[in-house]
Amino acid sequence: MVPQKHTESVVRSERLTIPELEQSKVAVLNTLASVHSRRCYTFAIDKFIAWYCSEPRLTFNRAVVTGSWWSSG
Repeated sequence: MVPQKHTESVVRSERLTIPELEQSKVAVLNTLASVHSRRCYTFAIDKFIAWYCSEPRLTFNRAVVTGSWWSSG
């Protein structure tokens, strides 16, 4: 099998920083019309960011978002 070259977007799956996570949070919250939805999403996203930043060397990928942090309580 021929090895594939990684593009910049694939290589970019390194650990995200707080400003990048905050920028993503703001982008998501700006799509919500309901004040209640914004409050709930803010709570959940803040909890996720706190968990994500407390774990050593996690890459930001689908498995992290959909799995690991849910089971940590």
